[in-house]
Amino acid sequence: MKFISFVHQGQPTYGSWQAEKAWVRVPATFQQQYPDLKAVLAAGKLSELEAAIHAGGVAIDVSQARLLPVMPNPGKIFCVGLNYKTHVAETKRSDSEFPAIFTRFADSLTAHNGEFPHPKETTRFDFEGELAVIIGTGGRNITQAQAFEHIAGYACFNDGTARDWQRHTHQWIPGKNFPLTGPLGPFMATRDEISDVNKLTLESRLNGEVMQHASVADLIYTLPVIIEYLSGFTNLSPGDVIATGTPGGVGDRREPPVYMKVGDVIEVEITGLGILRNVVSNAA
Repeated sequence: MKFISFVHQGQPTYGSWQAEKAWVRVPATFQQQYPDLKAVLAAGKLSELEAAIHAGGVAIDVSQARLLPVMPNPGKIFCVGLNYKTHVAETKRSDSEFPAIFTRFADSLTAHNGEFPHPKETTRFDFEGELAVIIGTGGRNITQAQAFEHIAGYACFNDGTARDWQRHTHQWIPGKNFPLTGPLGPFMATRDEISDVNKLTLESRLNGEVMQHASVADLIYTLPVIIEYLSGFTNLSPGDVIATGTPGGVGDRREPPVYMKVGDVIEVEITGLGILRNVVSNAA
Protein backbone atom coordinates (compact mmCIF):
# COMPACT_ATOMS: atom_id res chain seq x y z
CA MET A 1 0.00 0.00 0.00
CA LYS A 2 1.03 3.62 -0.44
CA PHE A 3 0.81 5.79 2.67
CA ILE A 4 0.83 9.57 3.00
CA SER A 5 0.83 12.22 5.70
CA PHE A 6 -1.24 15.35 5.09
CA VAL A 7 -3.26 18.18 6.57
CA HIS A 8 -7.00 17.98 5.97
CA GLN A 9 -9.28 20.85 6.90
CA GLY A 10 -6.54 22.24 9.10
CA GLN A 11 -5.81 19.02 10.99
CA PRO A 12 -2.75 16.78 10.53
CA THR A 13 -3.66 13.23 9.62
CA TYR A 14 -2.55 10.36 7.40
CA GLY A 15 -3.91 7.70 5.11
CA SER A 16 -3.41 6.13 1.71
CA TRP A 17 -2.51 7.46 -1.73
CA GLN A 18 -4.66 6.13 -4.55
CA ALA A 19 -3.59 8.70 -7.16
CA GLU A 20 -2.46 12.33 -7.42
CA LYS A 21 -5.96 13.57 -6.55
CA ALA A 22 -7.36 10.55 -4.75
CA TRP A 23 -6.46 10.18 -1.09
CA VAL A 24 -8.15 8.21 1.68
CA ARG A 25 -8.06 9.36 5.28
CA VAL A 26 -7.50 6.91 8.13
CA PRO A 27 -10.58 6.28 10.31
CA ALA A 28 -10.75 8.68 13.25
CA THR A 29 -10.90 5.84 15.78
CA PHE A 30 -7.60 4.46 14.49
CA GLN A 31 -5.93 7.86 14.57
CA GLN A 32 -7.03 8.34 18.17
CA GLN A 33 -4.89 5.32 19.03
CA TYR A 34 -2.02 6.15 16.69
CA PRO A 35 -1.78 9.91 16.07
CA ASP A 36 0.57 9.75 13.09
CA LEU A 37 2.32 7.38 10.73
CA LYS A 38 5.40 7.24 12.93
CA ALA A 39 3.28 6.05 15.87
CA VAL A 40 1.84 3.32 13.64
CA LEU A 41 5.35 2.12 12.78
CA ALA A 42 6.48 2.28 16.41
CA ALA A 43 3.55 0.08 17.43
CA GLY A 44 4.15 -2.36 14.58
CA LYS A 45 0.62 -1.74 13.26
CA LEU A 46 1.23 -1.10 9.56
CA SER A 47 -0.84 -4.09 8.46
CA GLU A 48 -3.63 -3.05 10.84
CA LEU A 49 -3.53 0.44 9.33
CA GLU A 50 -4.00 -1.04 5.88
CA ALA A 51 -6.95 -3.10 7.09
CA ALA A 52 -8.50 -0.07 8.85
CA ILE A 53 -8.26 2.02 5.69
CA HIS A 54 -9.84 -0.75 3.62
CA ALA A 55 -12.63 -1.17 6.17
CA GLY A 56 -13.42 2.42 7.09
CA GLY A 57 -11.18 4.88 5.30
CA VAL A 58 -12.78 8.12 4.14
CA ALA A 59 -12.16 9.49 0.65
CA ILE A 60 -11.38 13.21 0.91
CA ASP A 61 -11.52 16.26 -1.30
CA VAL A 62 -7.84 16.97 -1.93
CA SER A 63 -8.65 20.62 -2.62
CA GLN A 64 -9.16 20.87 1.14
CA ALA A 65 -5.89 19.14 1.96
CA ARG A 66 -2.16 19.48 1.47
CA LEU A 67 0.56 16.89 1.70
CA LEU A 68 3.20 16.80 4.39
CA PRO A 69 6.54 15.05 4.03
CA VAL A 70 5.49 11.42 4.10
CA MET A 71 7.32 11.08 7.43
CA PRO A 72 6.94 14.59 8.88
CA ASN A 73 8.52 13.92 12.27
CA PRO A 74 11.45 11.49 11.96
CA GLY A 75 13.69 11.18 14.96
CA LYS A 76 16.75 10.91 12.74
CA ILE A 77 17.51 11.60 9.09
CA PHE A 78 20.67 10.01 7.72
CA CYS A 79 22.08 10.83 4.30
CA VAL A 80 24.70 8.83 2.43
CA GLY A 81 27.12 10.81 0.31
CA LEU A 82 29.07 9.65 -2.72
CA ASN A 83 27.16 6.41 -3.13
CA TYR A 84 27.08 6.09 -6.93
CA LYS A 85 30.23 5.58 -9.00
CA THR A 86 29.04 8.24 -11.46
CA HIS A 87 28.77 10.82 -8.68
CA VAL A 88 32.13 9.84 -7.18
CA ALA A 89 33.68 10.26 -10.62
CA GLU A 90 32.19 13.69 -11.26
CA THR A 91 33.30 14.95 -7.85
CA LYS A 92 36.81 13.56 -8.46
CA ARG A 93 36.89 12.05 -5.01
CA SER A 94 38.53 8.77 -4.13
CA ASP A 95 36.65 5.67 -3.02
CA SER A 96 36.04 5.18 0.68
CA GLU A 97 36.09 2.05 2.78
CA PHE A 98 32.96 3.14 4.65
CA PRO A 99 29.81 5.09 3.73
CA ALA A 100 30.04 8.88 4.04
CA ILE A 101 27.26 9.84 6.46
CA PHE A 102 25.78 13.23 7.25
CA THR A 103 22.51 14.25 8.88
CA ARG A 104 19.52 16.42 8.15
CA PHE A 105 17.06 18.01 10.57
CA ALA A 106 13.32 17.34 10.43
CA ASP A 107 12.53 20.99 9.69
CA SER A 108 14.60 20.76 6.52
CA LEU A 109 11.97 18.45 5.01
CA THR A 110 9.15 19.53 2.74
CA ALA A 111 6.41 17.76 0.79
CA HIS A 112 5.54 16.88 -2.78
CA ASN A 113 4.17 20.09 -4.32
CA GLY A 114 5.13 21.79 -1.07
CA GLU A 115 7.09 24.95 -0.46
CA PHE A 116 10.65 24.62 -1.80
CA PRO A 117 12.36 27.94 -1.10
CA HIS A 118 15.61 29.01 -2.71
CA PRO A 119 17.85 30.01 0.22
CA LYS A 120 18.66 33.72 0.02
CA GLU A 121 22.14 32.94 1.29
CA THR A 122 23.27 31.05 -1.83
CA THR A 123 23.38 31.32 -5.62
CA ARG A 124 24.37 27.65 -5.92
CA PHE A 125 21.19 25.77 -5.04
CA ASP A 126 21.46 22.24 -6.42
CA PHE A 127 19.27 19.14 -6.74
CA GLU A 128 20.06 15.54 -5.77
CA GLY A 129 17.48 12.88 -6.57
CA GLU A 130 17.65 9.94 -4.17
CA LEU A 131 15.91 6.81 -2.94
CA ALA A 132 14.80 7.19 0.68
CA VAL A 133 14.33 4.27 3.06
CA ILE A 134 11.96 4.57 6.02
CA ILE A 135 12.67 2.37 9.02
CA GLY A 136 9.76 0.35 10.36
CA THR A 137 11.34 -1.80 13.05
CA GLY A 138 14.11 -0.26 15.09
CA GLY A 139 17.25 -1.95 16.25
CA ARG A 140 20.95 -1.83 16.97
CA ASN A 141 23.71 -3.90 15.33
CA ILE A 142 21.39 -5.08 12.58
CA THR A 143 23.06 -7.58 10.27
CA GLN A 144 22.90 -7.30 6.49
CA ALA A 145 20.84 -10.48 6.41
CA GLN A 146 18.24 -8.86 8.71
CA ALA A 147 18.27 -5.41 7.12
CA PHE A 148 15.19 -5.61 4.88
CA GLU A 149 13.09 -6.84 7.82
CA HIS A 150 13.64 -3.41 9.41
CA ILE A 151 12.42 -1.41 6.40
CA ALA A 152 8.83 -0.15 6.39
CA GLY A 153 8.97 1.29 2.89
CA TYR A 154 10.52 3.58 0.32
CA ALA A 155 9.99 7.09 -1.03
CA CYS A 156 11.53 9.64 -3.38
CA PHE A 157 13.81 12.29 -1.90
CA ASN A 158 15.49 15.43 -3.21
CA ASP A 159 18.53 16.50 -1.21
CA GLY A 160 18.40 20.21 -2.09
CA THR A 161 21.87 21.60 -1.38
CA ALA A 162 23.49 25.02 -1.03
CA ARG A 163 26.82 24.00 -2.55
CA ASP A 164 28.85 26.91 -1.21
CA TRP A 165 27.65 26.31 2.35
CA GLN A 166 28.32 22.60 1.92
CA ARG A 167 31.98 23.41 1.28
CA HIS A 168 32.62 25.96 4.01
CA THR A 169 34.45 23.17 5.89
CA HIS A 170 34.82 19.40 5.61
CA GLN A 171 31.43 19.05 7.32
CA TRP A 172 28.56 19.12 4.81
CA ILE A 173 25.71 19.70 7.26
CA PRO A 174 25.31 23.51 6.77
CA GLY A 175 24.66 23.14 3.05
CA LYS A 176 22.11 20.40 3.61
CA ASN A 177 19.83 21.90 6.25
CA PHE A 178 18.27 25.10 5.01
CA PRO A 179 14.56 25.01 5.92
CA LEU A 180 12.24 23.13 3.55
CA THR A 181 14.99 22.11 1.12
CA GLY A 182 14.51 18.33 1.39
CA PRO A 183 11.34 17.17 -0.40
CA LEU A 184 10.23 13.68 0.71
CA GLY A 185 7.30 11.90 -0.90
CA PRO A 186 4.79 11.97 -2.40
CA PHE A 187 4.08 8.69 -0.61
CA MET A 188 5.77 5.76 1.09
CA ALA A 189 5.35 2.49 -0.78
CA THR A 190 5.52 -0.39 1.66
CA ARG A 191 8.34 -2.90 1.34
CA ASP A 192 6.05 -5.59 -0.08
CA GLU A 193 5.15 -3.28 -3.00
CA ILE A 194 8.78 -3.20 -4.17
CA SER A 195 9.88 -6.74 -4.91
CA ASP A 196 13.47 -5.84 -5.83
CA VAL A 197 14.98 -2.42 -5.13
CA ASN A 198 17.80 -3.19 -7.55
CA LYS A 199 15.30 -3.02 -10.41
CA LEU A 200 14.27 0.54 -9.57
CA THR A 201 15.28 3.39 -11.88
CA LEU A 202 15.83 6.91 -10.58
CA GLU A 203 15.45 9.98 -12.77
CA SER A 204 15.69 13.70 -11.96
CA ARG A 205 14.30 16.31 -14.34
CA LEU A 206 14.79 20.08 -14.21
CA ASN A 207 12.14 21.94 -16.19
CA GLY A 208 11.49 18.69 -18.05
CA GLU A 209 15.12 18.05 -18.99
CA VAL A 210 16.62 14.78 -17.73
CA MET A 211 19.56 15.59 -15.46
CA GLN A 212 20.08 12.29 -13.63
CA HIS A 213 19.22 8.75 -14.71
CA ALA A 214 20.48 5.65 -12.91
CA SER A 215 19.60 2.24 -11.59
CA VAL A 216 19.46 1.72 -7.85
CA ALA A 217 21.52 -1.40 -8.57
CA ASP A 218 24.44 1.00 -9.10
CA LEU A 219 24.63 1.91 -5.41
CA ILE A 220 28.15 1.41 -4.05
CA TYR A 221 26.89 0.71 -0.53
CA THR A 222 23.70 -1.33 -0.74
CA LEU A 223 20.76 -0.88 1.61
CA PRO A 224 21.82 -3.80 3.84
CA VAL A 225 25.35 -2.40 4.11
CA ILE A 226 24.03 1.06 4.99
CA ILE A 227 21.63 -0.25 7.63
CA GLU A 228 24.29 -2.48 9.17
CA TYR A 229 26.73 0.43 9.31
CA LEU A 230 24.28 2.97 10.77
CA SER A 231 22.97 0.57 13.39
CA GLY A 232 26.54 -0.21 14.35
CA PHE A 233 26.93 3.21 15.99
CA THR A 234 23.35 4.24 16.86
CA ASN A 235 19.89 2.86 17.39
CA LEU A 236 17.68 2.97 14.35
CA SER A 237 14.12 3.85 15.31
CA PRO A 238 10.72 3.54 13.62
CA GLY A 239 10.20 6.49 11.32
CA ASP A 240 13.89 7.23 10.81
CA VAL A 241 14.71 8.21 7.23
CA ILE A 242 17.79 7.17 5.26
CA ALA A 243 18.55 8.98 2.00
CA THR A 244 20.77 6.57 0.13
CA GLY A 245 22.75 8.88 -2.15
CA THR A 246 22.51 10.57 -5.53
CA PRO A 247 23.86 9.50 -8.94
CA GLY A 248 25.93 11.58 -11.31
CA GLY A 249 24.41 14.51 -13.15
CA VAL A 250 24.05 17.05 -10.34
CA GLY A 251 24.01 20.64 -11.49
CA ASP A 252 27.14 21.67 -9.63
CA ARG A 253 29.36 19.32 -11.65
CA ARG A 254 28.09 20.25 -15.10
CA GLU A 255 29.98 22.46 -17.54
CA PRO A 256 28.76 25.10 -17.12
CA PRO A 257 27.06 24.46 -13.75
CA VAL A 258 23.27 24.35 -13.68
CA TYR A 259 21.74 25.58 -10.43
CA MET A 260 18.07 25.83 -9.53
CA LYS A 261 16.46 29.25 -9.64
CA VAL A 262 13.10 30.62 -8.55
CA GLY A 263 10.34 29.30 -10.79
CA ASP A 264 12.18 26.13 -11.80
CA VAL A 265 10.33 22.81 -11.63
CA ILE A 266 12.34 19.90 -10.25
CA GLU A 267 11.03 16.34 -10.38
CA VAL A 268 12.44 13.13 -8.94
CA GLU A 269 10.85 9.93 -10.27
CA ILE A 270 11.60 6.40 -9.08
CA THR A 271 9.96 3.25 -10.42
CA GLY A 272 6.92 2.43 -8.29
CA LEU A 273 7.42 5.46 -6.03
CA GLY A 274 5.75 8.12 -8.11
CA ILE A 275 6.98 11.58 -9.04
CA LEU A 276 8.17 14.01 -6.39
CA ARG A 277 7.57 17.48 -7.83
CA ASN A 278 8.41 20.91 -6.46
CA VAL A 279 8.57 24.44 -7.79
CA VAL A 280 11.45 26.55 -6.49
CA SER A 281 10.06 29.57 -4.67
CA ASN A 282 11.42 32.69 -3.05
CA ALA A 283 12.52 32.24 0.55
CA ALA A 284 10.37 34.06 3.11
